[in-house]
Amino acid sequence: MKIKNAEKSYATVAEMKLPKHETPKKPNILFRTLLKTVSLPDLFLTRFKCRRVGMERLGKDEPCLILMNHSSFIDLKIAASVLYPRPFNIVATLDAFVGKSWLMRQLGCIPTRKFVFDIGLVRDISHCIKKLKSSVLMYPEAGYSFDGTATTLPDSLGKFVKMLGAPLVMLETFGAFHRDPLYNELQKRKVRVSAELRYVLSSEEIANMSADEIDAVIKREFSFDNFKWQQENKICVSEPFRADGLERLLYKCPSCGSEGHMKGEGIHIGCAACGKRWELTEYGYLSATSGETEFAHIPDWYAWERKCVREELDNGTYGFCVPVDIYMIVNTRGVFKVGQGKLEHSKEGFHLTGCDGQLDYTQKSVSLYTLNSDFYWYKLGDVIGIGNQNALYYCFPANDRSVVTKARLATEEIYKTLRAEKTEKRK
Repeated sequence: MKIKNAEKSYATVAEMKLPKHETPKKPNILFRTLLKTVSLPDLFLTRFKCRRVGMERLGKDEPCLILMNHSSFIDLKIAASVLYPRPFNIVATLDAFVGKSWLMRQLGCIPTRKFVFDIGLVRDISHCIKKLKSSVLMYPEAGYSFDGTATTLPDSLGKFVKMLGAPLVMLETFGAFHRDPLYNELQKRKVRVSAELRYVLSSEEIANMSADEIDAVIKREFSFDNFKWQQENKICVSEPFRADGLERLLYKCPSCGSEGHMKGEGIHIGCAACGKRWELTEYGYLSATSGETEFAHIPDWYAWERKCVREELDNGTYGFCVPVDIYMIVNTRGVFKVGQGKLEHSKEGFHLTGCDGQLDYTQKSVSLYTLNSDFYWYKLGDVIGIGNQNALYYCFPANDRSVVTKARLATEEIYKTLRAEKTEKRK
């Protein structure tokens, strides 16, 4: 998938008008059928099946909030098929509207900016459920999973569900991650895909629970490990390119400790600094070609990288400043390359400068519970996205791509520290 993009000066893009707010539309049966129809070929190829659990508790015309894990590009196609003919609106990122805003609106999509506080989004979702009597589909993780496990969820999710008061439904996919993992550069594998649509909480149950109790339920629902699922169910991924791009998430060598020297290619990932290599087996295990296998499970390697980042934060050695190509989105007219600059990250937050001295943007850590990091974003490259309601900045590291993953880990760990400090002060 590509996106409409062009080069413009920073000054030109910065002066563009912001998009006007539009009240969400309830998608009519024509567009719901269209979405389902265009989804059928991919679902047929994956021999898709869906299991429904407790859905008899949801009324035929009763709107609900549907939370879905975010694994790959097939997710929306799954939702379109499983939920049909029920009308539902979809919370989607602003970049998805670029060049096709009218169509996205007709499909019932609601635009938002990733990890930017948006009170208007809350009002729009409430409008859909309470006024339009339409369900709403959300990906609360807001980004694709890197390692096949759940990504960080916002603290306010339980409060939001309680405020909304609508029944809560979970749509969980199986095999979608392995068919097209984000790190693998959109190379599809021959993997069967299935899903489970399950009723989680009724309006009455939500009314009688605290926000913290609802958060605990949601956290339980988003407790999964796709590689473990692959191993337990003996799902074979035999493609000879299955390790391509694996260095995107496994950027740090557990043998020599170097960063940015890993390379995933074919069925192996190796370190150019020390020469050690590991094979990614057909059943999702890592096995060193010689010597000790430090981590046989990819999420364990990823968790170790998180631990290392945490140690750097604790001892004051974390931080980077890298050259980046800078793109901007202000409205749905396009994504524009506005020049080059430098992106810095520290415990305090992000600092982006560039475009011949015209751009100087700071984003504090307290505003980010996680980070908009993405691999192979619209085929442009690996990216770190920051910004606010006025503009979104997409920063493509010119040399060291490893900072894309490391910055997400660091952002999450910094936020945990800030939240713990805030809680301690309240005591």
